[in-house]
Amino acid sequence: MTPSNYRVRRATLDDMDALMKLWKSMNFPVDDLAKRITEFQVAEGADGQLLGAMGLQITQRQGLVHSEAFTDFAHAEPLRQPLLDRLQAVAANHGLLRLWTQEQAPFWHHSGLAKADDDALQKLPAAWRGASPAWLTLKLKDDVEEVISADKEFALFMESERERSRRVLQQARALKFVAALIAFGVFLLVIVGGFLLVKHNPQLLHR
Repeated sequence: MTPSNYRVRRATLDDMDALMKLWKSMNFPVDDLAKRITEFQVAEGADGQLLGAMGLQITQRQGLVHSEAFTDFAHAEPLRQPLLDRLQAVAANHGLLRLWTQEQAPFWHHSGLAKADDDALQKLPAAWRGASPAWLTLKLKDDVEEVISADKEFALFMESERERSRRVLQQARALKFVAALIAFGVFLLVIVGGFLLVKHNPQLLHR
């Protein structure tokens, strides 16, 4: 199958009957997906017949690629990439930070999605966490809010370090001043002691 034999577009209500038939053949929750038809991109042949579909659920700036289905899985490989391209365009338009999927065909690994590690799973929306732990994910861009937060934390750290250094410097100056006072006091005591000693023992000056 070549690109000239099909086109990929957003699903409409006119696709409902064909999509429901397709979802039923895959044992998907038809009634639930029918309510979310706007999440789907579809691929159709030159004759307008539905060839496949793929959904993208959006939650908390995260995108869940789900419910991929094809009328003939012999067409799956050439159709997956253009469908994914459409979903990624939608993700970019919505400013999504990550894509997630539990689809396990080799295609997904070859398309940049990797097994989610513990750090990535911390970003998985709570609404999706009850499903199987076999998550693949693809980072689309940095979370600007997290970057700004990290910058703010660093700025606060640097400010606290500067304040700590200022206090240490002040303490050092105070200790230096106290040491100078003590030295001056000792010097005065020596002078006064010497004066009193000479005053009471003037013969010391004649020795």
